[in-house]
Amino acid sequence: MKNVVFIVNLSEELKPNRTNPYQYSVKSWKTWCEKNNCELVVLDERIHPESFMNANWHKIFALQLLDSSDIDYNQVLIADADTMIHPNAPNIFELTNDEFCAVHGFGSYDWECRSIENYQKHLFPKVELDLFEYFNSGIIVCNKKHKDFYNKVINFYNSNQELITQMQKTYNVGTDQPVLNFLLKSENINYKQLGYEWNMQHMARFEILDEDLTFTKIGWIYHFNGIPDDARNYMMRKTSEELL
Repeated sequence: MKNVVFIVNLSEELKPNRTNPYQYSVKSWKTWCEKNNCELVVLDERIHPESFMNANWHKIFALQLLDSSDIDYNQVLIADADTMIHPNAPNIFELTNDEFCAVHGFGSYDWECRSIENYQKHLFPKVELDLFEYFNSGIIVCNKKHKDFYNKVINFYNSNQELITQMQKTYNVGTDQPVLNFLLKSENINYKQLGYEWNMQHMARFEILDEDLTFTKIGWIYHFNGIPDDARNYMMRKTSEELL
């Protein structure tokens, strides 16, 4: 029974060029999975139309899709398609203690505080969530005991889709990330926080990237979020050529 890496790679009409570099992400994970005897599963077909659910939200179906495809597994790493993993990265599945694992949300604390404040006000009034417990949903490791949790996330989205979408448009807040954080807290699920090297977010902000968006020789999983909106947004090409 293998561990699985699950990636959503779906195009979106509203962001037609966004997926162009994702081929490099998938290639990096494929290389790492082969070295660590893991199975890579890439979702490239929509479950719901873009008008109802953006590509990012499709990650919440990972465990259901594996079950429906008769893919048995031990643990599942759910990775954003704008991440790359170093081919020599250790086996992250050996660090989990069979718990739900993620990395703290480093980066724009203004955006995260705004997300926490508005999701709490409109959807989770009885749940207190500490900023320093808040995780980034770009890298999550889970397992079969979290099936019920993800089913609740799916049901929550289906019941609150209009409000969630409206909040994102009105307040410029997170998508799946705040909901996962609040529901994990409300369900009292144990959560192990991994180090920054396992989800290196906002690398430009932390001066890890140079002007060509290549990175220094630190860390294991590189998350290309928070990239300045300028000509450097071709992002992964030179990076991938160095690694792969």
